[in-house]
Amino acid sequence: MILKKVIFFIWITFYALAGTRAQVDTLLINIRFRDTDFTEFARLVESRYPLRFHYRQDWIRMIRITDTTRQHQLNTILDNAFEGRDVYHYADRFGNIIITKNNPVYALPGDFFNAASDIDSVGEIILQHTNGNKHSEQNGNHTDQVIYINGANGSNNGASGIRLSGLIREAETGEPIIGAVVYVEDTETGVITDMNGYYLLRLSKGTHFIRYHSLGKKDILHQVEIHATGSLDVDLEEKISRLKGVEIVAENTRNVTRLQMGLDKVDIKTIKELPAVLGETDILKVALLLPGVQTVGEGASGFNVRGGSTGQNLFLINTAPIFNSSHMFGFFSVFNPDVISSFSLYKSGIPARYGGRLSSVFDVATKTGNRKKFTVYGGISPVTGRLVVEGPIIKDKTAFIIGGRSTYSDWILNRVNVPAIRNSDARFHDLNMRVRHDFNTSNKIDIAGYYSYDHFRLNSDTSYQYSNLNGSITYEHHFSDKLLSSFSGIYSKYNYKISSRNNPELAFDMTNEILYGEMKADFSWYPNADHKIKFGLSSILYRLNPGTRMGMGDESLIRNLDMEDERGIESSIYFSDEFKINNRLLLYAGLRFSSFIYMGPKTVYSYKDDMPVEPDNISDTVYHDTGSPIETYMGPEFRFSLRYIIDRYSSVKISYNRMRQYLHMISNTTALSPTDYWKLSDPYLKPQIGDQISLGYYLDMFSDKIESSAELYYKKFNNIVEYKGGATLLLNDMIETDLINGTGKAYGIELMIKKKGRLNGWLSYTYSRIFYKVDGRFPSEQINSGEYYPANHDKPHDVTLTGNYKFSRRFGVSSNFTYSTGRPITYPVSKYIQRSNILLQYSERNQYRIPDYMRWDLSATLYGNLKSKKIAHSDWTLSVYNVTGRDNVYSIFFVTREGVTKGYKLSVFNQPIATLTYNFKF
Repeated sequence: MILKKVIFFIWITFYALAGTRAQVDTLLINIRFRDTDFTEFARLVESRYPLRFHYRQDWIRMIRITDTTRQHQLNTILDNAFEGRDVYHYADRFGNIIITKNNPVYALPGDFFNAASDIDSVGEIILQHTNGNKHSEQNGNHTDQVIYINGANGSNNGASGIRLSGLIREAETGEPIIGAVVYVEDTETGVITDMNGYYLLRLSKGTHFIRYHSLGKKDILHQVEIHATGSLDVDLEEKISRLKGVEIVAENTRNVTRLQMGLDKVDIKTIKELPAVLGETDILKVALLLPGVQTVGEGASGFNVRGGSTGQNLFLINTAPIFNSSHMFGFFSVFNPDVISSFSLYKSGIPARYGGRLSSVFDVATKTGNRKKFTVYGGISPVTGRLVVEGPIIKDKTAFIIGGRSTYSDWILNRVNVPAIRNSDARFHDLNMRVRHDFNTSNKIDIAGYYSYDHFRLNSDTSYQYSNLNGSITYEHHFSDKLLSSFSGIYSKYNYKISSRNNPELAFDMTNEILYGEMKADFSWYPNADHKIKFGLSSILYRLNPGTRMGMGDESLIRNLDMEDERGIESSIYFSDEFKINNRLLLYAGLRFSSFIYMGPKTVYSYKDDMPVEPDNISDTVYHDTGSPIETYMGPEFRFSLRYIIDRYSSVKISYNRMRQYLHMISNTTALSPTDYWKLSDPYLKPQIGDQISLGYYLDMFSDKIESSAELYYKKFNNIVEYKGGATLLLNDMIETDLINGTGKAYGIELMIKKKGRLNGWLSYTYSRIFYKVDGRFPSEQINSGEYYPANHDKPHDVTLTGNYKFSRRFGVSSNFTYSTGRPITYPVSKYIQRSNILLQYSERNQYRIPDYMRWDLSATLYGNLKSKKIAHSDWTLSVYNVTGRDNVYSIFFVTREGVTKGYKLSVFNQPIATLTYNFKF
C-alpha cells in the first residue's frame, strides 16, 4: 500500500510540474487501430500510457476509432472520432481525459491546486458548462455540473472504500427531503435519505454518475470524479410541468427493492388532492384508504391495523407521543396537513427503534421551516381556518415554522333548524411550532412543540374538554460520516375534563390526566457498504391520574373522589443491523430489550386464593411507599426482515416482529372517546405481547408504471384487555375486578395495485379476521364460555379504490370509493319477566353484524394561473362527501317501551355533504 502511494505521488508530481493540458492533448499515440470500438481503444491507451478516460457508456456506444496507420496526436484522434456527434473531450494535467455529451467544459484556473492545498479535508471543483447556464434540462433531468472531489492533508485516496455523504434539501426552502433517492447509475446501486435528509454512499475511486431524485422535484444528474472521502449537498428544485399535463413518477423499483414491508407512505401533495369531509384534509382518513387499515364506523376516532385495537397504535409527532389523535368527534385529526412534511405507517416489520405498542406506528414529521424566505399560507373552509408562517431567523442556518387551526363550527350549528343540533356546540384549535438551527454540518439542534384543545356539548348541560400538549428537543451530532447520533428529551401531557353545571345539586367536574417524560439516545453507524447499524437506549417515566371528581358549588351533593396516581418506568435498549448479503438478498435483524417497573406510592389489594378477583374477595391491603417497586416485567422483542429480489421487476419479503405494550387504553366504547383513559401494567394487568409474521410478493409492471403487492400475515396476541359484563371503568379504584386478560389471533391478506402517471391512484382489497378468547379460571372471568369470538373491530372484507386525474395544470379531479363488512354487535335475542320487570336476554358477545358500509367521495380542484412567480398562489377545492347519500349505519341501539323492544339504526351522514375550500400561499 505504501509503495502504491509513493508511485501515485511521483506520478502526480511529474504531471503537475512537467505536464500541461496541451502536453497531454499533443501526446503521440503509437498504437495502430483499425475499426476499434471506443471502449477497447480507451483500454489499450490506458494500458500503454499514464492516462485515464472518464465517460458514460451510452455516449460512446456507436463511436469507433478507424484507420490510424501511423502516429497521431491524442487530440487529433479524439477530434476525428467525435466530429459531428456533440461529444467533447478535455484533458487535465493529471492525465484524465474527460468526455462530455452536448456540453464542453472549461479548463480549471491555473492556480487552483495551489489554493486547494489549504483545504482541511475535501476540495470540490465545479466545472461549469460552456453554455453559461447553471442548469440545463434534458428530458426532465438536471445535468448541470461535473464535480471533482479531491482529498487534501492526508485524506483517504485509496482505490476503494471512498465515502460520499451529504444532505438533500428543498431548493426553495432549505428543508431536508426525507426518502429522496440517491442512485449511482454506473454501479446500479443507491440509498434513501433518512429523516434528516442525510445520505451516505460507498464508491470506488474514479468517475461516477449519480442521480438525485425525489417525487415532484427535478432530477439532478451529477458526473462526480471522486478521489477521496468527501461530502456533496444537493438542493432539488420543484418540477414545474408543462401545459400538456402532469405525470407523477414515484421512486422507480422501490416497491420491489426496499427491505421494509408493511410500510405505507403517501406524499402530502397526493393527500391534499383527495376528497375530504367538511373541506379539511386529514392524513388519518387517508390512512384508512390503505390496505390493512380500518375503522369501526363513520366519523370514528382512531383506526385498527391488522386486527389491533385503537389503543395498540403509537402516534408520534416529531418523536413525541399523542394520546388522543382526534378532533371534533373524530371528523378531524390532530395533525395539521399544512405543516406536515411526511408520515410513515408501519404495520409489520417494525424497526427495533420503535416500541410500546402492539399493532402499528404512525410517525409524523413536521416541516422544519423555510431557510430561504418568509412565506405565509393557509386555507378557509365552512368549518375551519388554517394559517402557517415560516421563514429564516438566520438565513440558511436557523428557521422556524408556526401553524395554527381553529374552527368556527358553533356559528354553523346555531343556524341549524334542528333543536338538538342548535343546542349543541363543538370547537377546537391547535398550534404547531418548530425551530431548527445548524451550528455546522455536524451539530444541529431541533425544538418542536404541539398543543391542541377540544370542547363539545351535545344537546345537554354536560360538556367535554380535552387537550394534548407535547414537545421535544433534539441535539444531532455527527461524530463522522460513519457515526451519527441524536439525543432527545421528550414531554407529553394529555387530560380531559367532564363538567355539568345546570343542576346545582348534581354539578361536578371530573378530570383525568397522563404525564409522559422520556430521555433517549439514537445512533446510526455505517461501518462499510454492506451494513447499516442502528442502536440506542431510552427511559420513559409515566405518571397517570386515573380520575378526580369534585362537586361544584355549595349545593352540590356529588361526593369528591380523587383516585391514586399510577407511576412507572419503561426502559429499553435496542440494536439492529441491515446487512446486504449480495445484490439480491438483504437482511434486517434487530433486538429490543424492554423492561417496566410499576412503582409506588400505591395501595394494592390482595384477593383470596382460588376465588375470583372481585371486591367481596379482598383479603389484604398493602400500601407501597414512593419509589418502591411493586411489580417488574421485562423481555426481548425480536425484529427480523428479509428481502430477496427475484428479478428486475419482482421480489419476495418476509418479516417477524414481537412487540410489548405496558400502557393500556381502558374504554367502554368501540371507537376512541374523550372518556377513555390509560392504565399501566400492574400485578393483575399484565403487559400485552404481540407476535406477527408476514410474507409478501411485490411486482412492478409496464415499465414500473404499475406497482402491485400481496401480503399475508398472522398475528398472535397475549394478555389483551377485555371487560366483564357490566364493567364500571370510570373512577373505579379496584379496576382489576372488572378487567380480564385474554388471548387473540388475527390473520389476513392485503392486495394492492398502484398506478403512476397522469391518471394515478390505487385499488386495494383486504381480507382480515380478528378473534379474542377469554377463558379464565372462573365463569365470571370467561366470555362466550371461553370460546373464540369476533372482536368489536372484526371486519372481514374491505375494498378501496382511489384515483386522481389532472386534465391540465390548472384543473384536476379526485375520487375514492370504499366498501367494508359491517362490524360485530351483540343483539337481544329474547326477553323475560322478573318481578314485573321486563328484562332482555342478549346473545353471546358479537354474534351479529351491523349492515355493510359503502361510500363514494368526489372532489375537483381549480388552481390559480400558471405564473411561477407572483404575489400569491391559490386554489379552490370543491369536495362532495358521500355522493350517493347512502345511509350508512354507525351503530344499532334498542329501546323498550310498553313491553315492546325496538331496534334503531344510528347514522352520522345520510346525505351528500358539499364543501368549498379556499387555499392560499404568499
